[in-house]
Amino acid sequence: MKQNLSLLLVLATAFTAGAQIKKTTKPTQAYTVGNKKVSVYVTAQNSDLRIRKTETLNFVTNKQPFETEPCVFIDPTIKYQTMVGIGGALTDASAETFAKLSKKNQDELMEKYYNPTSGIGYTLARTNIASCDFSSGSYTYVQDNDKELKTFSVAHDEQFKIPLIKQAIKAAGGKLTLFVSPWSPPAWMKDNNSLLGGGHLLPAYRQSWANHYVKFIKTYESMGMPIWGLSVQNEPMAKQKWESCVYTAEEERDFIKNFLGPTLQKSGLASKKLIAWDHNRDQIFQRASTILNDKDAAKYVWGIGFHWYETWTGSNMQFGNVKQTHEAYPDKALIFTEGCKEKYDVTKLDDWTLGERYGYSMINDFNSGTAAWTDWNILLDENGGPNHVGNFCFAPVHADTKSDKLIYTNAFYYMGHFSKFIRPGAKRIGSASSRDKLQTTAFINPDGKVAVVVMNQSDEKLKYSLWIKGEAATTTSLPHSITTLVIE
Repeated sequence: MKQNLSLLLVLATAFTAGAQIKKTTKPTQAYTVGNKKVSVYVTAQNSDLRIRKTETLNFVTNKQPFETEPCVFIDPTIKYQTMVGIGGALTDASAETFAKLSKKNQDELMEKYYNPTSGIGYTLARTNIASCDFSSGSYTYVQDNDKELKTFSVAHDEQFKIPLIKQAIKAAGGKLTLFVSPWSPPAWMKDNNSLLGGGHLLPAYRQSWANHYVKFIKTYESMGMPIWGLSVQNEPMAKQKWESCVYTAEEERDFIKNFLGPTLQKSGLASKKLIAWDHNRDQIFQRASTILNDKDAAKYVWGIGFHWYETWTGSNMQFGNVKQTHEAYPDKALIFTEGCKEKYDVTKLDDWTLGERYGYSMINDFNSGTAAWTDWNILLDENGGPNHVGNFCFAPVHADTKSDKLIYTNAFYYMGHFSKFIRPGAKRIGSASSRDKLQTTAFINPDGKVAVVVMNQSDEKLKYSLWIKGEAATTTSLPHSITTLVIE
């Protein structure tokens, strides 16, 4: 009798537990096309199409497409990472160039970048802590040998950079996700006694340097510029002729674990998103595994940042390294922190491959698990600067400061096909193309609208169908084009 009673109790307990599991587990929410329509926005070479709405599509039944029918397949019930934001860097160079524009062009640039309706709706920004190559000269915020940081001042930034950041925040509707990055500690904190040429942070100044991040963040915030996050060091494995500082993976890990992480916590800045690496895709996995396999360092790290420079050779941009890092550390975010076309050439401003590089990178980075994407300078002058070491580069927008003219490259529009239609909080969803000439990624926004980006780098005009759950809407991809299809 006792055995039977015990068995009944076990069964009852199991049934109750099962009922609780069933009750709290949410099934995958179904997605139905119904009467939804598709708005098609296109940017294409050899045309005047620039994020222009070209047509509205209707879905028709197509239960199973034949293999001869090119398709972009979408499944909104399969969800991946959440979008943080898309944007660009507000550097000294951008700010100094911006200050030379007329008020009319300043207002236009802010609207074009940050207004989600009449512009491309940037929501993310990065700025430099002290000087970088895209500054007119080298500078720091503290006087020599001031270990206590008593002379700390951002007065330098008040002339150009801070006014630009504040205007960008205002143009974005009062909220802009801003993260900050140092290129070098002050020269006297380093073993080469120089801001330039790499060098290492001296052990004696690790705590002072950790305190410096806190000083910077709190000072900027007291001036009305909220800081969302920070990276440990821009390009920590690059010995550059401009501001730079080298950290091995172990050095960065130990600096985070023993100094920067605890200092942020003790200073009330534990909520700031700490980004490690902030360099190229080639070594992203090695850096991530060294830091994140140490639980005492990993607990302070929000995510891993990366650039594209060393891997920008043809179509081999080592997206597999990004994907492997995401799969190995799914609880940590990935953020593209910097990228641009180097070696500025004024005759190449209309080169269509500028935008295609952005589109190709963004699609593959997002499909590899990246949650945020940041371009480099939002604006540069007619020389690809200013830059105090001659490292002139391209930006999505250039200003001819002599004639007060804004020049929008196609990179601006290619980025806009993502930033305008894929908003913070959007979830990446299942997407796949049946043709390698059509690259694609897709997101479902918090308001329920699905944004599907399709890029065609070929010389061919390709007819294809957007297929969802047995329903298809057919359109045509123009040669060398990027399209965003919005299902609403």
